[in-house]
Amino acid sequence: MTRRPNILFIMSDDHAARAISCYGSGLNRTPNLDRIAQDGMRLDRCYVTNSICTPSRAAIITGTYNHVNQVTTLDTHIDNRLPNVARHLGAAGYQTAIFGKWHLGEGKAHEPAGFDEWAVLPGQGDYFDPAFIDRDGEHVVPGYATDIITDKCLDFMARRDADRPFFLMCHHKAPHRSFEPDPRHGHLYADGKLPVPETFDDDYANRAAAAGAAKMRIRRDMSYKDLGLAQPDGGDEVGELLIEGGFDRKVPEIAPGESLRLVDAASGEAFDFTDPHALSVFKYQRYMMRYLQTVQSVDDNVGRLLDYMDAEGIAQNTIVIYTSDQGFFLGEHGWFDKRFMYEESLQMPFLIRYPAGIAKGTRSDLIATNVDFAPTFLDYAGLTVPSYMQGKTMRPLLEGTAGGDWPDVAYHRYWMHKDEYHNAFAHYGVRDARYKLIYWYNDPLGQPGANPGDEPPEWELFDCDADPFELHNRADDPAFSAIFAEMLAKLDAKMAEIGDLPEHVSAEVLERLTSRAAVA
Repeated sequence: MTRRPNILFIMSDDHAARAISCYGSGLNRTPNLDRIAQDGMRLDRCYVTNSICTPSRAAIITGTYNHVNQVTTLDTHIDNRLPNVARHLGAAGYQTAIFGKWHLGEGKAHEPAGFDEWAVLPGQGDYFDPAFIDRDGEHVVPGYATDIITDKCLDFMARRDADRPFFLMCHHKAPHRSFEPDPRHGHLYADGKLPVPETFDDDYANRAAAAGAAKMRIRRDMSYKDLGLAQPDGGDEVGELLIEGGFDRKVPEIAPGESLRLVDAASGEAFDFTDPHALSVFKYQRYMMRYLQTVQSVDDNVGRLLDYMDAEGIAQNTIVIYTSDQGFFLGEHGWFDKRFMYEESLQMPFLIRYPAGIAKGTRSDLIATNVDFAPTFLDYAGLTVPSYMQGKTMRPLLEGTAGGDWPDVAYHRYWMHKDEYHNAFAHYGVRDARYKLIYWYNDPLGQPGANPGDEPPEWELFDCDADPFELHNRADDPAFSAIFAEMLAKLDAKMAEIGDLPEHVSAEVLERLTSRAAVA
């Protein structure tokens, strides 16, 4: 009988694929993450179904879309009475554990279920001396969160029953905002020479109103804490409050003729600005420096896990996956954060190593999504994928046997309309190998954490091959009418397949499309 594989699932929070060196951006070096890709496979089109922490995690653990698991926004929590992948694996004899960020709710109704052992951060958790919640309550653990989470994972593996397989979820908080690096990495990327994205000064022309309305701009929406700067005493003259009733303030912009002094919170070094553009670039460099320094601890600790498995002789029969709960903007379009269906936010990094079953040094550009993860775990464990799961096992993709019937679209839906921090508009859409269709329906629909507005609905259509930065919306371009209709049909088919309810009426959309084409 073939021995069932161990499964080590490592997930960070808000780690963009562009900040992993094996993806080829040249932005930073992540040698340990690269080891996974070198010894296995890199996925280039792994997409999230809702680009925000809590809903993505619910999709991963249940294998269902958010309208089914009911975790649609940051203000919704999982019902832990529902079945999940850990429960299935545990029932089949796997030793199961999760350590790190849970972010699916706290208390008996929402805490981790199906795990033999668990210790999770409350909410977002802290980087330094974090509290952990386990079955015995809440405990503060001295140290740096990324190290501590890895320590807990290593301890679990050291105490495992070697005669039974394990399923271990290692969930890092890093590099989530406010990007607080371990001091040992404080020297990295400090020269202010990181490349500025081509679209950093995007004016959001020829896009839906959502792009210009989002409060995710590095130049005006990042706080003093985000950038590791000392926040002066004072009121609005110091900077706009990040959120009403809070303490943290945004670092202000300056107009020509104005000046601003900023002070490093750790060293006391002062920075003086009179040029608005120079200030914007400084903010970008500070953000990216801290973000990449925080990523470096994740890479270091992935190396610890890989080294342990090599030393224990279990690497050959262990599936190791590294991913993030969604993508993240690293200055593209002038943004930080995620939420949108634009590519930098939509793409999840996905690296997998399984020496017994996946060829070394391979890559795939076939489409997969986070609802596919749970079915994949079950398939490799030799279990039947239950009918309630809406994802599809990725095993044919990973083993190079996927045929022509492999799904050619990814579906994404963001529900948290005009959230308090980022003012991101509600939308859904589909992405295939070349095109992307987005419908900004702009309605809170009574979802927790969503807010009302009067923004009219809009469509966007992008040719991702010809326009990889998604700068040119082709939804109203008569030359793209046939493509629009084709993508609309794919959207309708996908929503019908998964049981999500549309806010658009396709017959009306097609009628307007036909009328436009006739006029043109």
